[in-house]
Amino acid sequence: MVRTRRAVLKLAAAGVVAAALSAPALAGSAVASPAAQERQTPSGMPVPRYVSLKFDKVNARAGPGDDHKLLFVYRVRGLPLQVIAETSEWRRVCDPEATLAWVHKRTTDGRRTTMNTSNQAVALLKRPKEGYKVAAYLNPKALAALDRCEKGWCKVKADHVSGWAPEGALWGTTDGPQCRSGQ
Repeated sequence: MVRTRRAVLKLAAAGVVAAALSAPALAGSAVASPAAQERQTPSGMPVPRYVSLKFDKVNARAGPGDDHKLLFVYRVRGLPLQVIAETSEWRRVCDPEATLAWVHKRTTDGRRTTMNTSNQAVALLKRPKEGYKVAAYLNPKALAALDRCEKGWCKVKADHVSGWAPEGALWGTTDGPQCRSGQ
């Protein structure tokens, strides 16, 4: 179908009027919903977020695809990772040593774990408050399953013993980005 210049201008003008009339309604709905302001991801999950490794051997690549250079192999099942970017099949992750790599989504698990990255054991308390009795100690480089965090404390479980640690004392408990994506 061939349109004349005049017909195209009329259609364009009608489109501008229609857009102007519907813009307030659209703008109002976008501003009203904080979720609408969040960045959309292929998985629909927020970024950043934490996951753990599903297997004890996971390839870490320089980019999102098997054709990208193999950087190294993770060899720790349950290692906590923070997803900082994603494609439909690949996740760019930050590990507890602040290393960035891409791993396939099938190698990750939604179960949250934490890691003691300090050089000293972290006391796990029986209750979420300073001064309570120590239930156990989480050794350096040890992993623990994360149950929940509330009011600045996180409940973790390792070797059938659970206890509370201050939020931030273990890697994988803070909400903020652990690595900068430009690294």
